[in-house]
Amino acid sequence: MAAHRKPRQRSIGGPTARTAATLALAGVATAAGFDGTGHAEPQLTPAEVKAKVDKLHQEAEAATEKYNGAKVEADTAQRHLNTLRDETARKQERLNGTREALGSFAAAQYRDGGFAPSWQLALSGNPDQYLDNAAFAERAGDRQAAALSRVREELRQIEQLRGAARVELASLRSRQAQLKRHKKIVTGKLEEARRLLARLTPQQRGEITGGGVAPGRASRSASDARDALEQAGSATAPNARAAAAVSYAYAKLGSPYVWGATGPNAFDCSGLAQAAYRSAGVSLPRTTYAQINAGRRVSRSELLPGDLVFFYSGISHVGIYVGNGQMIHAPNPSAPVRLAPVDLMPFAGATRVA
Repeated sequence: MAAHRKPRQRSIGGPTARTAATLALAGVATAAGFDGTGHAEPQLTPAEVKAKVDKLHQEAEAATEKYNGAKVEADTAQRHLNTLRDETARKQERLNGTREALGSFAAAQYRDGGFAPSWQLALSGNPDQYLDNAAFAERAGDRQAAALSRVREELRQIEQLRGAARVELASLRSRQAQLKRHKKIVTGKLEEARRLLARLTPQQRGEITGGGVAPGRASRSASDARDALEQAGSATAPNARAAAAVSYAYAKLGSPYVWGATGPNAFDCSGLAQAAYRSAGVSLPRTTYAQINAGRRVSRSELLPGDLVFFYSGISHVGIYVGNGQMIHAPNPSAPVRLAPVDLMPFAGATRVA
């Protein structure tokens, strides 16, 4: 009977092995997109780049306003924490003084031997003097009892302050974590917008961003813009504070946009509004979604110079109305503080501050 032998497997070597390896690597490279076409970014038209960049800037500005709000809260929490720590230190110092006084009294009792009053009276060579001393000691004891009561109260207050400080510290750390998250979002979106704009030629970028006013020409441009609006018959500001805010905004035409900045040389949108009214003696909140509630709401048809105009459903952008359908605003990092039509973006509301 013939033996059934298992066929011997032949090892792959030489040219055959190299060919198989080459084919395998080629397959992996193709699957992973390493063939030179898998990760090629699509060619976008300037209009498509503009749409993407505008969306990224809007999203970055919404994150910027959240960053601004978190920074205000973090700064407030830090001030509260510092106040609590200072008050705790003062009370601790007062407590230490009370404890030292009590320690001195206890040491004096120890030196006197701690005898019972009846024995001290019996052994005293001058009973009258002893009785006078005893009355004094009784009053001193009352004072020491009051001091002990103060110690207990001060300890309770210190523990309350420390508890409040722990809560405030937790709040501060939470706000700081929010700051980091919002900053990461802002910088990420702005970097993506810069990358998209870098694909375009300088001329295409200029058409998308609308050029801009150079800081060195800001004063002349402000005067020219104001004259143009006056010639167009624009309305006057409702009061001196609004007029001062408008004048400040004109003076800042051409200043760079820097997210988180409130002047005097760079601004984000809400930072410009805050700085303009600060120059007029009016304190505004830091964020767009708080600024819209800082005055009396007015309709689009009621706008007067100095009114704050807000945009997008999330109230993420603000400008200062200057008349004739125009506003001054800090748009985004690709454009400086400039004049723009109010209907440039989706209108969300307006408020009259002063």
